[in-house]
Amino acid sequence: MARATLTIDLDAVTANWRALDALTPPSVETAAVVKADGYGLGAGPVARRLRAEGARSFFTALAEEAATVREALGDGPAVHFFSGLMPGDADLCRSHDLVPCLNSAAQVTDFMKRLPGRPCAIQLDSGMNRLGMEADEAAGAADLIARAAPGLVISHLACADEPGHPMNADQADTFGRIAATLPPGRRSLAATGGILLGPRWHHDLTRAGIGLYGGAPFADALPVVTLSLPVIQVRDVAAGESVGYGATWTASRPSRVATLDAGYADGLLRAIGSGGIHLYSGDIACPLVGRVSMDLITVDVTDLPHVPPSLEILNARQTVDDLARVAGTIGYEILTSLGGRYERVYKGAAQPPDPE
Repeated sequence: MARATLTIDLDAVTANWRALDALTPPSVETAAVVKADGYGLGAGPVARRLRAEGARSFFTALAEEAATVREALGDGPAVHFFSGLMPGDADLCRSHDLVPCLNSAAQVTDFMKRLPGRPCAIQLDSGMNRLGMEADEAAGAADLIARAAPGLVISHLACADEPGHPMNADQADTFGRIAATLPPGRRSLAATGGILLGPRWHHDLTRAGIGLYGGAPFADALPVVTLSLPVIQVRDVAAGESVGYGATWTASRPSRVATLDAGYADGLLRAIGSGGIHLYSGDIACPLVGRVSMDLITVDVTDLPHVPPSLEILNARQTVDDLARVAGTIGYEILTSLGGRYERVYKGAAQPPDPE
């Protein structure tokens, strides 16, 4: 088999969830964000394991994603989606018991026509200018929102990964001011970065996302993914010979170069070939050399006593954030780009719920 193996440690995911949950009082619920198929790692296995650990609320981006999570979880947990009530979503809300986060007065109006009496949440724009109602729109829709009886009012921080940024305090103030004009109920402002900011941002429910999956800004997170790439071929390269597209790397000594079975089609962004990334055989680091191509990367294995069947590009020594720094991006993009050709192996997977 020439497929790379992506190992997802669900024990680490749950340890990260517990660690984030411990940063807030017992009265504050820690929900799990499993949008984008669990940040690329599999929303079903992640959600099932977190439910077994005690998570009671889950968030996705789209109604279709939420329906998939509901099918994985069965009845019980609350499953929200951030995009609000879009065309076609009402039937999914009914059939899968989903909670839309309504973003505008128009969405609230549509919700009251199509789904009166069902659970909903209200999303406020506290300064990010992305989703949610600003103060004037929320005030104008106050009576309608009261009739919708939202169980949760949420917003999202723009700069939570920068603890000293003044916008964090501004958004906390704005959120509190607008939320106070709405019916009493639970409030939620903090995702992973907001949890780390402290109690002012915690409210009644936090929404742990990237921190569950081992990513910044949660510096204490356990790494979740290991990516092992098969070695297809090893060749001798003479000093002065080049490797890969554009001849961007030239051997300075007689070298052995391994060709591995993964590339940018698998989420190993082309930009990581700019230098500084290694592949690991145990504790030995072997530099990635030459350009990343669609299906292949090349690695200098000269210093290995023997070349193993596979090498690791993601592990505890080199995380998604390390790849992201070299590529000029963020760990979120690395995680969500990991391709569909990998064989996925789950450690600590929970069993799906029994059918009713």
